[in-house]
Amino acid sequence: MNKCCTTQCSGTTDKKRIDDLQNPDKNNCTRERIVLISPYDLGRQPFALAEPAALFSQAGYEVKCLDLSQQKLTAEVLAPATAVFLYLSMLTATRIAIEAMPRIKKMAPQARIAVFGWYAPVNEKFLRELGVDAVFGGESESDMLNYTTSISEQDDHPARSETVVNLNRIDFLVPDRQSLPALEKYAQLVLPDGSKRIMGFTETTRGCKHICRHCPVVPVYQGRFFAVPANIVLEDIRQQVVKGAQHISFGDPDFLNGPRHARRIIEVMHEEFPLLTYDAVIKIEHIIKYPDYLPFLRDSGCILVTTAAESVDDKTLEFLDKGHTAAEFEQVVSLMSEHNIALAPTFIPFTPWTTINNYIELLDKIAELELIMCVNPVQLSLRLLIPSGSRILELPKEETCITDFNPASLGYKWVHRVTEVDALQENIRHWTEKAETDGLSRLEIFNGIRHIALKAAGRNAVDVTENHCGITVPTHSESWYCCAEPTEQQLASF
Repeated sequence: MNKCCTTQCSGTTDKKRIDDLQNPDKNNCTRERIVLISPYDLGRQPFALAEPAALFSQAGYEVKCLDLSQQKLTAEVLAPATAVFLYLSMLTATRIAIEAMPRIKKMAPQARIAVFGWYAPVNEKFLRELGVDAVFGGESESDMLNYTTSISEQDDHPARSETVVNLNRIDFLVPDRQSLPALEKYAQLVLPDGSKRIMGFTETTRGCKHICRHCPVVPVYQGRFFAVPANIVLEDIRQQVVKGAQHISFGDPDFLNGPRHARRIIEVMHEEFPLLTYDAVIKIEHIIKYPDYLPFLRDSGCILVTTAAESVDDKTLEFLDKGHTAAEFEQVVSLMSEHNIALAPTFIPFTPWTTINNYIELLDKIAELELIMCVNPVQLSLRLLIPSGSRILELPKEETCITDFNPASLGYKWVHRVTEVDALQENIRHWTEKAETDGLSRLEIFNGIRHIALKAAGRNAVDVTENHCGITVPTHSESWYCCAEPTEQQLASF
């Protein structure tokens, strides 16, 4: 049963727990261990583990963080745990967590298993069937602490906790990153000349004020967002710079949800660290709405902006409720070039409304706008995901091609009315994975994709030349994306 909190959680239990655990002699107790696990977070040192780690540590618990993109599950870490929390921010992370859960339960037989993040509440039923005890969403840290306190104070196991989706403001602490792998172990920023910079990662806001139909944030946050206090963000940046960060990646769903908040943080950051560069995710709608911010972003060290273009077909953009048009995407490409900020557009090219011809039109538009070097090839193979709670479900069923809900795949299955489109997506996905493994260039991969698409349309292919590539832009060394199935390598790594 879903339970949405309507009042701020009381701190009484937290204060009692802090007092008990900070005075072990008085209470004749030892510190209990909490394990926080990130299955996958786009190759970044996870803010979403470091932030609750600070709260649990302040409350007197022994906290261990495990990042399965960098570390393996071990009984040494898991066996003493009272509770294990898995961070489910995306499909890839959730699929990895599901594969890892039997081993976690075996290694931590006394621990209660809980999940949090965007994909936790929307997959509650299936996750509980796998043995998950508690499910949290939204601004959940205080609820997670109170839950841990409740199971610590009972000799026998209480009934399973209700799902809690908290959309109330919480008191943030400076993230505690000390038990996470070093920054240099994570994805790095790769500059056009091939040199690399150690990359830090933080968030200035959580949630999003927009309600795009396909977005996994929307079912949990319902169009709300929360600012992380500027002093907390800045202190988090400072501690990462001390640890070697030369570039900061801001992970907000949209960096300009709170434009003045973002500006205050960047002004201080740039004053303290004038050589520090950064990148952020910004919605096309916001780039057009706040063009006066572009010179400021450029001059303060912003060298890369990721934007969710999704499609260059206006009909598809309308179905997705993206809030921009194909013409506005082209306007943004021009604006970013004018201000010398690299643009990395992302796409969902395969949807129920995709045709082979408009897929080819997408490829042609990327070449025409000289964006081949700006688009990660995996972006051209992605298929629309429809998780539980998605606003895609508001559309008529005949428009979405949905057949049924498959809990194991964490979403609704849809089959394109033209079977050749689904076959094209599979062929391009396999080609792209192999081409990247073989180390082909973005131009070579793009031409390979284009050959496959043109052949499917019964047309002859002529290679695109370097004249259509555009400039080489900074990129993250991690190429996989949140809306993709995990690879065999990811599943084997932990």
